Amino acid sequence: MIESSLLITGSIAIDTIETPEDRRENVLGGSVTYALIAAHRYVPCHVVGIIGTDFPKEGKDLYQSLASNLSDLQEVPGATFSWGGRYLDNWDDRETLFTDLGVFGDFKPLLCEENKEVKTVLLANIHPELQNSIIDQSEADIFILDTMNLWINTTRPQLEDVLKKTNILLLNESEAELLTNHSDPQKAGTELLNYGPEKVIVKLGSEGALFISETDPIRIGAYPVEKIVDPTGAGDVFAGAFSGILAAGGNEVEAIIQASALASICVEGFGAEKILNCSVEDVTDRINYLQSILEL
Repeated sequence: MIESSLLITGSIAIDTIETPEDRRENVLGGSVTYALIAAHRYVPCHVVGIIGTDFPKEGKDLYQSLASNLSDLQEVPGATFSWGGRYLDNWDDRETLFTDLGVFGDFKPLLCEENKEVKTVLLANIHPELQNSIIDQSEADIFILDTMNLWINTTRPQLEDVLKKTNILLLNESEAELLTNHSDPQKAGTELLNYGPEKVIVKLGSEGALFISETDPIRIGAYPVEKIVDPTGAGDVFAGAFSGILAAGGNEVEAIIQASALASICVEGFGAEKILNCSVEDVTDRINYLQSILEL
């Protein structure tokens, strides 16, 4: 096994984002992008994904600078996956304006021999059948799964198959309720342990996160963000940081705290701009704050 590395698979996209205050096109996005930006702070990252020939040079340069292994990043003729979304005035609700799968529609992930041996795998937000394909090819010890309401609503049988093989599940409060019909996140998380995962992290937005395992649940608070600029990718940043810290040998509570700190920075900038340029001091200050309010 390759120790202290993280394999990340998911989507790589070019986004159009509308918020109550701004609109931008050609924003580098996708679950792999945000997760990689966060995770590379902690461990060498191996990427599995697909891009088209229209993928911008600055995107390729970013991946080259952050990833340790791009052997399984496929570039094929055609258009890169693109997504457009609009956030409503309450910032909680989002409308999908368009989805163009492009080359992503025919994506069949294939792992090279080195990537098959990476010990920790983040199955970032992507179709469950693709996540399952990675699991079947991998010899990893830990599979960390991130999902969303789209897959719960449209591909639940495939998602439940992936859940059976997953060690740690990450999802938000509404997704947990959608899967279990429990509005109480602790009850939902506890029930989700019966689906296969050994541990569940339910993200509670401005209320923090709940870590659920066979022992007593642990509540981790949230950093108070003064102004949200763009929520896109915050969940993927959380997943990337959490997975990177675990791959580096950290524990779940430490991982949730640092992941929450980075996610709080992400929402303060458009796309990935803030998380890419944040200082070590800014991250450390937020980690210290979250540690100071932690009750064990």
